[in-house]
Amino acid sequence: MSLAIHGAPALLRTGKGAPEPKVLRRALTGWAFNTKRRDTPKPPEIERALKWVKANTVSVSRLNDEAVLREVLEQISLKLDGRQAAAKTVYRKRAVLHNALDYAVELKALTTNRLSTVKWTMPKTARAIDKRVVINHDQAKALLSAVAAQKVAGQPRRSAGPALVAYFACMYYAALRPEEAAMLREADLELPDEGWGELLLSETAPVTGAAWTDNGARRDRRQLKQRGRGEVRAVPCPPPLTAILHDHLREFGTAADGRLFRNLTGGDLSESTVGRVWDRARKAALSEAEYLSPLARRPYDLRHACVSTWLAAGVPSTQCAEWAGHSVAVLHQIYAKVIAGLESAVHARIERALGVEPDPPERGGE
Repeated sequence: MSLAIHGAPALLRTGKGAPEPKVLRRALTGWAFNTKRRDTPKPPEIERALKWVKANTVSVSRLNDEAVLREVLEQISLKLDGRQAAAKTVYRKRAVLHNALDYAVELKALTTNRLSTVKWTMPKTARAIDKRVVINHDQAKALLSAVAAQKVAGQPRRSAGPALVAYFACMYYAALRPEEAAMLREADLELPDEGWGELLLSETAPVTGAAWTDNGARRDRRQLKQRGRGEVRAVPCPPPLTAILHDHLREFGTAADGRLFRNLTGGDLSESTVGRVWDRARKAALSEAEYLSPLARRPYDLRHACVSTWLAAGVPSTQCAEWAGHSVAVLHQIYAKVIAGLESAVHARIERALGVEPDPPERGGE
């Protein structure tokens, strides 16, 4: 049933009598696929939509046919409006399809998972960052100052900026992912009065939506990305971030469970609040041309700026990857353009190590 949304021509017997696409999608994503709501009372139109899908979905054995699988792949590569979906979206959907087929084989509903034998070209995924998103240190300081300035007397909902300065600073100075910064607790901080400290990360909380979490919260708390439960990633905390975190703790304290960043009632930090504050900061700190450009368009771009700074400072790739929380191979894919731009500096360091005098620069007109 889950393939019926995007793979309708291949996995439905007919389109005759089909519910409106919006109703069908709501029925499947809101009830059929949601284990918490699946057995709850449903509006009549949702009941009718689910009955129609059940009556008209073909047998899973059709997925033994490579031609059918190819048609399904073509369907999941499209957006709802029929246009080509982003390469990352297609890659993710294909991975979900692959797992579903593996599970069908495990249940003996299919004889084998034939997805890997289908001749089909995946859209190319551009993993390397766009260097235009990376800000310099002066721009970062201006943006953080613009976040801090967002305060309106007597209007707490329009005064979220000061409490989020450290949140954005953790991404810029320590390369935290937004969902990692959202779960940072006072107990995770090893801070001297001043100078270099350390952040000990063990938990993340990506936004998934209340309908899809076990406890009904919008954020799904889990272990760090690509790490086992309880594993810790240590990240250096440079002096500017140490000072910012001390200021945050003095002014805002923590939530009851020790989290540094939360909403007005102490709950999970809202993604919409973060986005709103960041957009206002960009408008205030950047020129009109810069604001309209990709420059630091997302808070996540602060993490890119941090890793780029580490690489430019000569930190080895292996250490950068460890601090950032991904493999060296992924680091090289994402920051390939940044690394390539450092070749001249690397050559100069090698020459100094070898005792080779660098060639003097050419002088024009002589």
